[in-house]
Formats: sequence, structure tokens, C-alpha cells
Amino acid sequence: MPDDPLPLPAPPLRPFSWDPRYSPCIPTVTLDGYSAHHSLCALFRHADELFTVEWSSPGEGVAVIEYLLAICFAAGVCPDSDEEWRDWIEAGRDLSPAADWLDGSPDDSWDLFHPSSPLAQSSKLADDFDESGTGTAQLVIEHAGDYNQHFDHHHLERPHPLPAAEAFRAVLTQHAYGPYGRARMSGKRLGAKVTNLAAGRLTGRIRVVALGRTLGETLRLNLYPPDGPTGSLNTSWTTPDGFQRRCFKGASDPRAPHGPADLHSALGRSVLLRPAAGPNGQTVVDRVLIGAGEVLALDPDRHCQDAVFSTTAGGVRKPLWPSPTRALWQDAHALYGAVRDDRTGLYARLRSLRLRSSDVGAPYQLWAVGLLANKTLPVIWTYGSYPYAPHMERHLHQASYRGSVLAEYLAWSLKKAAVLAAETAFPAMRTADEAGQVARLDARYMFWPAAEEPFYELLDEVIDRGPEDDPVSEPCIAYAALLLATARTQLLQRLDGLHLLSANNNLARARAVQLFENLVTARNAPAELRGETAHE
Repeated sequence: MPDDPLPLPAPPLRPFSWDPRYSPCIPTVTLDGYSAHHSLCALFRHADELFTVEWSSPGEGVAVIEYLLAICFAAGVCPDSDEEWRDWIEAGRDLSPAADWLDGSPDDSWDLFHPSSPLAQSSKLADDFDESGTGTAQLVIEHAGDYNQHFDHHHLERPHPLPAAEAFRAVLTQHAYGPYGRARMSGKRLGAKVTNLAAGRLTGRIRVVALGRTLGETLRLNLYPPDGPTGSLNTSWTTPDGFQRRCFKGASDPRAPHGPADLHSALGRSVLLRPAAGPNGQTVVDRVLIGAGEVLALDPDRHCQDAVFSTTAGGVRKPLWPSPTRALWQDAHALYGAVRDDRTGLYARLRSLRLRSSDVGAPYQLWAVGLLANKTLPVIWTYGSYPYAPHMERHLHQASYRGSVLAEYLAWSLKKAAVLAAETAFPAMRTADEAGQVARLDARYMFWPAAEEPFYELLDEVIDRGPEDDPVSEPCIAYAALLLATARTQLLQRLDGLHLLSANNNLARARAVQLFENLVTARNAPAELRGETAHE
């Protein structure tokens, strides 16, 4: 008998391999309030047993939800119409088919450290890695600082290995929110354009995510009927996806997304991670390299269904944007206005939901997130969560608008009082000193943070009263009284800075207080400050 054929040799094991489908990679909060880490497959199978995703930054939370949505679309787990979407919300449609799709996907597509097609990365950066790779601080938006290569960036060279799961989530955040700037690498090999970092597709605008009572409901709320093919998931820069990736040798036109799966997993950066063994044998990332990624041509109506549009001072209509001078809660009425008025998209679908008899308080939240940046330097995440109950969008819009008007009027009155106090106390002050003297007496910097929590309590009170004839007027009058007392106290505290006994200081205090009282009782002041109901 012929000898049995020798078995084929097993393929060599890669020194590092990490698959988020089966590795705990997403921190979550259970319905009981406990923290837990789940793999992607486990997360989809238990989505309705989890409350939400935990995050190290709001941007990371949004980026993870975006990626989960992309997986759902790629797996075909999405409604076909707005009517079916509402059925999914009311019936609590199971999302475990997305886990089944992940199970059936090729293993090589999901290896974070695959040599030729690393997950969510570009192996084309490999030849530049030894020369240009940096420490992991560059990967985390909050740690990287300004990307400009001509400033001191010693912190980027410090060894600070990241666990693979943290690095994975940081990559997702870079793809969505990376600020524009100049990459810290040479463009000699791949092309000069690889150093031109475009702003991520969510940078520069407020992203609104509808939150439900479970993670599963949150995903269902933010899924939507595709208006064409769902597209494929961007697993790697070098994985064939039916279209040609941009090159960096010359100018490249932005491309339109090939469906929602492509949109929500777009590779906004070229990234490459280097794995290493951690002190306890775990897989970590110790070096990274970041270059330019894809640039998308987005249709606001098709690709930004959550966007709330506003008009700039120059008359340009654009999605609501992060502001360095205006807190996000001051524009909450724009979100409720979108739910009240939009004819299509996320907000129209939210308006179509029915209030369930079991609902107590607000069953949903509108979570708004933006990244505030000073040119190429990320400064701070701005975010807020605003309650929503079906059929109360008109009342919530009125309450949030009046709440914002009241707070702004009181802040304006405090500024007027501070200016008058400074002019009276320091009649000979130079123009160059005026801003500093006014700032000493300006209570707005204490007032604005103190006004935020009562604003949220106002919205909760309106929802608790339910869709009755007028659930807004009484809570707004109570809110106005609280803010007025707060502003009055803070004004007096700031005027205490005029502590030296002098005729000018005493007169300054008296005139500032009198002006403030005149402003808040004037006939053109918001009606609620006089204990009256506002009539719009």
C-alpha cells in the first residue's frame, strides 16, 4: 500500500494577533449599573441586557456607536422603511444577527495586527514606521496636542503602551474626529499628500445620538432605512472593497460614501499600530504612525441625518457647531425644534414614536457631542444629554428656548452691571486696563456654570408634567426665580472685590446693583423674571 501522504504543515503562527469579535474590547454598563467589557459578538448578543457604552471621552463613545452601526448595516441588520423602524423600536428587534455575521466573517479581516490588512489600519505605512513612528500619545486625541511637526513634541516619544482594546477604540475615534493638520511623517515614499491631515467627518459639527433605555435600543434608534445598497465595512485600507482607495501622489477628489456601512466605518486616517508584549503577557501597542486618510463628499441630507442646521452670522446654513463662547445647552431648543419640524431623517422618526403607558419620565435622550478645537489643537469635548418623550417636542422646545433666553438675559445684565461698576470705581482707568477691571467684577463666569443644572431640571419637570395643556409656564417661572436669585448673589460676591472703603467703591456697588435690578424688572425683560407667563 502506498504511504499515507504527509500532512501539510500548519501555517506559522503570527507573534501577535487580536480579534475584537472575541476579545473584550468595549467597556459597557449593565442594567444593574455594573461595569463590564464585551467582545463585539457578545455585545450584539446581549445588547438589550446592557445600559450603554462606557467611554474615556465623549468622542470615543460616539466613535464606538458609529462602528457598531456600521457593522449592523454591513450585516443587513437595518430596517427597510420608517414604518419598519418604528416597529423595530416598539418590538425591541433582536440584534444578534449582527453577531452571526461577525462569526461568519473571514478571520484575517478582523486581526488588529494582521501583517498586510490590519483592522481599521493601513499596512502601506509599514515602510515609514521605523523612521516616523511615535509613542502612543499621538493616537489619543486628548493626548496628542497640536500635530504640527515644528513644535516640541517630546511627549510623543515617551513609552506609554496602550492595551490593544484601548488602542482599537482610539483608532476609531481618530477616524471620526481627527483634527486637521500636518502628519509627523515624510511624504517621500507614499506621496506628499499623506502628510495633509483633513478634519474627520464629525469634526467641526455637533453629532447627535439618540439614546434609549438599553444599548440595543440606542442602536435601533440610530439605524435607518438605507436609500440604496448598504455598502461594505471598511476593515482595512488594503482590503478590496469594490472601489479604489485614494493615493497620495497628487490631488484626490473626495468620494461619496458607498452606503451607510462605508460611511460609518470610513477610514479618516491612515494608521498603523505596532504590537508588543505587556508586562503580564497581554498584547499592547507601543508605537503608532498616523497619516492622511480618506476624504468623503457628504450630502448633508443623506449622510448627516442627525445634523441640526443653523445659520452663521454670515448667512451660511451649516450643521450646529461647537462654540468656544456658547455652552451647548443654550442651543438645546434647536434639537427639539428639529424633532418638531423636520419632515425626514432621525428627528421625524423620533416624532413618530408613541408614548408607552409604562414610560416614566423621559424614555429617550438626545446626546449631543462636539470637539472644540483651536485650529489644529483639540481643546475640549463639549457635550450634553437632553431628555425627550414622544409628543412633547413642542413643549420641550418652548421650555428650552425660554430657559436659554432667561439665562442669556441675566448674563447680559450682569455684564452691564460689571461695566458700570468698573467705570464708577476706576474713572481714570486706561483703555488697556478696562477689560481686566471689568472681568474682576463680571459675575457671568460664575453664573453660566451655575445655570446649567437648573436648566436640565427644568426639562425634567416639563416631561414629568406630561403633555397637558401647559406644562411649561409654571416650571419656567420657578426656573427664572432660581436663576435670578443666583445671579443677584453672584453679582454681590463679585462686587465684594471693591472691598476698600471709598466714595467711588461705595457708589460703584450701589449703581451696579441698581442697574441690575432695573434691567431684570424692565418691561422688555423676559416675562418670567416678573413672575408672568411668556406669550410667544
